[in-house]
Amino acid sequence: MQVVELESRDMDIRLDGKVAIVTGGSRGIGKAIAKVYADSGAQVMITSRNEDSCAATAEELGDSVAYMAGHIARDEDAERVIEATMDQFGRVDILVNNAATNPYAGKTINVDRARWDKTFETNLTAPMFWAQRVWNRWMKENGGAIVNISSVGGLSTNPILGVYDITKAAMIHLTKQLAAELAPGVRVNCLAPGLVKTDFAKVLWEDGKGDDVAKAYPLNRLGEPEDVAGAALFLAAETGRWITGQTWALEGGALVKFSDVS
Repeated sequence: MQVVELESRDMDIRLDGKVAIVTGGSRGIGKAIAKVYADSGAQVMITSRNEDSCAATAEELGDSVAYMAGHIARDEDAERVIEATMDQFGRVDILVNNAATNPYAGKTINVDRARWDKTFETNLTAPMFWAQRVWNRWMKENGGAIVNISSVGGLSTNPILGVYDITKAAMIHLTKQLAAELAPGVRVNCLAPGLVKTDFAKVLWEDGKGDDVAKAYPLNRLGEPEDVAGAALFLAAETGRWITGQTWALEGGALVKFSDVS
């Protein structure tokens, strides 16, 4: 099945005059979100740990996209990125908490403390405090939108990805909590993708391993980064102005597929 790349003109959703920060914005889902935001008129600051990757993405996406490398779980790096955004663009209207890690695969009961802590630090603690910083720096007085990237795994269980999924389940609840606390000026929503063809998830789909997963999805294909980017655009723009505290599952119909049990 051919995948049609979403462009902003398809629904004419605009972000003119808005400024967004996208964590993990140099590749995969984050890069796709940065592109569709820039194409829709926003100025975008991307960040990730790899400066070369950030620089290449910013050059590819054009003059509306700037970058500053940093580790999202380091307070000093978060401060640098936000201050650089304010210095260059003068505001922060949209925060996309996209960056994540998954250093452990196996039964949750067997995880070591170091990898448990790293997963929570990056996937849950960092997004919380990025949200706190942009709230205090701009959104408290001026409003805005926060889009958290969770996972469909946060809605279920998994034999080897339990630790990662626990952090993503917690992010779903963090979204609800912040949506209640920051309303009415700031909307906070969440996207929960299924298996998307990114480098981050490559081990799950490369070498034909994703074929069986795709067949199990009613839409009969894996996700593409652009599938997530389109939803992130809708929620950040005026199209999502009456939506907050929600989690949208983007998973090709996996949650509604018929059970094999007759």
